[in-house]
Amino acid sequence: MNVTATEALLRRDRWIVGAGLIGICLLCWLYIIAGAGTGMSTVAMSTWQFPPPSHMSSAAAPWDPAYWIVMASMWWIMMIAMMVPSAAPMILLYARVHRYAQKQGKMDHAVVPTAAFGGGYLLAWLAFSLAATALQWSLEQAGLMNAMMMWSTNSVLSGSFLLAAGVYQLSPLKSVCLNHCRSPADFLSRHWRQGRSGAVRMGLEHGLYCIGCCWFLMALLFAGGIMNLVWIAGVAVFVLVEKLAPYGHSIGRASGLLMIAAGGYLLLA
Repeated sequence: MNVTATEALLRRDRWIVGAGLIGICLLCWLYIIAGAGTGMSTVAMSTWQFPPPSHMSSAAAPWDPAYWIVMASMWWIMMIAMMVPSAAPMILLYARVHRYAQKQGKMDHAVVPTAAFGGGYLLAWLAFSLAATALQWSLEQAGLMNAMMMWSTNSVLSGSFLLAAGVYQLSPLKSVCLNHCRSPADFLSRHWRQGRSGAVRMGLEHGLYCIGCCWFLMALLFAGGIMNLVWIAGVAVFVLVEKLAPYGHSIGRASGLLMIAAGGYLLLA
């Protein structure tokens, strides 16, 4: 049987999708390391010290539309860099299931909605990024964050973020969202929809579950430094372990207790 070039390419879709995800992550990490369009050195904005140095003060300045776009883009690209690795198993499984449906004649070979699924996932994180940008502006204007270094200068704020994140790690909602993220096959069987629009909706739903799982972890960047590479990499690795490691649930709950202890210490110190 003759195989067209398109069909031969589609048979390697798993490798294509995997390479695409790796490429996207690398580009996003390079953009972050280069300063994410802020004009600042990411190395200069990174520190192992926590809480970060409070003596480095910077007065808040008004944000013009261009700066709003830079900040929103920075957050979104950072979320892509941090979250796509942990979402890769779901995206790759979706591509495999879609390809199987094509082989069974249940779907048009011309339809390749894996990119649509990924696009829906990233749309969910875009919404989160816009909310995070608005919160960053509010905290800067209130004098609770260093406008230049992009980290909290208020121990009560940092302690509150840690305490809230720790409590959320132990909450039933966190468990529901984490179970979803750790069970891609179950999600696909329950939420499968046909076509590109169905793929976008599925990706969006998966993204919303991921936000429900990780939004408080991402909020910890306000305490440790939004552009602090130590915290960005640390949170990204933790999310990956929590979602993919065999004992991810236990690790997540143990981390919750540590966050509560750290947050309480900052609030009482």
